[in-house]
Amino acid sequence: MALMTEQTDLFGMNLSELEAEILKLGLSKFRAKQIFNWIYLKSSNNFEEMTDLPQKNLSLLQEKFKIGSLSLIERQVSSDGTRKYLFALEDGNLVESVLMSFEDGKRLTACISSQIGCAVKCPFCSTGTLGFKKNLRAEEILEQVHLIQNIEKERISNIVFMGQGEPLNNYDSVVKATQGLRELIGIGARHITISTSGVIPKIDKLAKEKIQLTLALSLHDPDDEDRDVLVPINKKWKINELMSSMKNYVKSTNRRVTIEYVLLKGMNDSNKKAESLGKLVSDLHCNINLIPYNQSCSDTVFLRPDDKRVLEFSEVVKRFSKGKTVTIRQEKGHDIKAACGQLESSYRKSLH
Repeated sequence: MALMTEQTDLFGMNLSELEAEILKLGLSKFRAKQIFNWIYLKSSNNFEEMTDLPQKNLSLLQEKFKIGSLSLIERQVSSDGTRKYLFALEDGNLVESVLMSFEDGKRLTACISSQIGCAVKCPFCSTGTLGFKKNLRAEEILEQVHLIQNIEKERISNIVFMGQGEPLNNYDSVVKATQGLRELIGIGARHITISTSGVIPKIDKLAKEKIQLTLALSLHDPDDEDRDVLVPINKKWKINELMSSMKNYVKSTNRRVTIEYVLLKGMNDSNKKAESLGKLVSDLHCNINLIPYNQSCSDTVFLRPDDKRVLEFSEVVKRFSKGKTVTIRQEKGHDIKAACGQLESSYRKSLH
């Protein structure tokens, strides 16, 4: 009985790497170019779909190669059109991604994960309750985008690294994935956002890369004592040092950064906090993005402020931030466990 040979995964290979693999089979570089276009331009993960390849080549390709390693476990669709995906890795671990539509469907933004679980353990985030399990490989990060495009038959225009995990704690894979997004999938750097809780050494390292992406800081509180609780990494890197690092990033890249601030009722949503936030970022080249807490599917004790409080908080921040743009994030997926970690947590509970 013949032993099954392990298939080589073509996903994540650039054209020259793919050509080398195809030439080993005695096929031409032209066939490699066709396969490359099917994978990255048409988001295919099935050789049977590659209709311009000779039928005689298909069985050989299917025997020797595979395209990607993730598989879809669950897909949910919100009443507002937001779609959430739970993917399984080959080792059985689960990872989440979200697809959001903005501007009447003209802009499709994918929120992707960089880790399984997270070590930062922000108490209001469902991912934090999962604990840290592992870093994703660059190909596993990239494949989330590929699979969403394959499932939805739509092209994604924007990427945000705001799913599960702290992206800068998986620095090498995340930077490599951004390269793949640009060079393979065709999403420009200015359409990619990396969100961090404040890993200062890696912020400084990213500044030296001079990639024209957007850096977003998950600040969530302007005072060290309270941020120590909401974002425990603050115990290691304090706010003043963090602001210096963000200013250095702006100076090095000439890119405006984003300050993310989740509003939690009775905790960080007072006018005093708004004033402190505005003053803190007044001399930073940034936009401020306020995020009313998504409590719809959460088991935590945190609550969302009402709309009046959110609007007043926003006005106070504007007043003290020297005219910075302050936006209130358009809420998406409240009815489908769209916040980070919620779908995985719910799925695992359903198995017990």
